[in-house]
Amino acid sequence: MIFTPGDPDPGPCLESLAPQVDELVLVANPGGSPSTCEARVIANERTLGFGANINLGVAATTAPFVVASNADIEVTPGAIETLRAFAEAHPRCGIAAPQLRYPDGSWQPSRRSFPTVRGTLVRRTPLRRMLKPEETQRGHYLLDERPTEPVLSDWFLGAFLLLRRELLEELGGLDEGYHLYGEDIDLAYRARQAGWERWYVPDAVVTHHHQAVTDRRFFTRRTLWHWRSIARFVRKHPESLRAL
Repeated sequence: MIFTPGDPDPGPCLESLAPQVDELVLVANPGGSPSTCEARVIANERTLGFGANINLGVAATTAPFVVASNADIEVTPGAIETLRAFAEAHPRCGIAAPQLRYPDGSWQPSRRSFPTVRGTLVRRTPLRRMLKPEETQRGHYLLDERPTEPVLSDWFLGAFLLLRRELLEELGGLDEGYHLYGEDIDLAYRARQAGWERWYVPDAVVTHHHQAVTDRRFFTRRTLWHWRSIARFVRKHPESLRAL
């Protein structure tokens, strides 16, 4: 699990994870390590990005499947076992994602199609106020699809993912060049190129206390990270520009 200053108290997340995993590792950026913790803590000497922190946590564990989780997550009982069992039954499943729900129980659109440059410009600029992507980009958010059975997908929000270690070893882990945002898309994109499947498994349910900072404000440090991530993705995968 990744914990950074400003994140919610990781206690509820750790409590929900502990009974469901064999090894529990908390990777904490400076100032983010809690005083008491039932997990093994890796305390970074300097602030690292999301992907780098996940890679550290993966390297500290040995299981064939790894759960990467934000601190703002609470996992319902049995969710991880549901994801693991599904992945074991599907040998080419490299990434398995649960159904994410907001704290009030409503559904969060965490399963998405790969983004386009045009759509991203709308979502991450003041154009959003006029063009309302939640209405005009229903295909990106897959708002008209509420599958009740497992379904193949492009990518998922990186707040909570079950990852196959074999996939991570083949791809070299998450790209640490992304500080925040985009590394989840990049991993899924590279997985697709390598022939790995990405599955949404709605029987596994996870609560996400989502802060959505970049959805509320346009000009923040996180906005800059987001645009840097977009630029990095396009540089790495120029063929993606065809999907305009």
